[in-house]
Amino acid sequence: MLHETWKDNHIKDVKVVHTDAKKFKVSDMLTVGKTYKVVNETEEYLFVIDNSNKVGGYYKEYFEEV
Repeated sequence: MLHETWKDNHIKDVKVVHTDAKKFKVSDMLTVGKTYKVVNETEEYLFVIDNSNKVGGYYKEYFEEV
């Protein structure tokens, strides 16, 4: 399974610019101003190792590239 090796990937680093989600609560898993390691990317989502120390998928609108 491909997702089991994602923690070993490092595509780029991104910084959180806001956690103002319309539908979901992301403020528990992302901290504004903190830099996260991107392990996978799609057209709409970034998969990062979040505050739970696990891989989570989030909309790209929360991040900016470092």
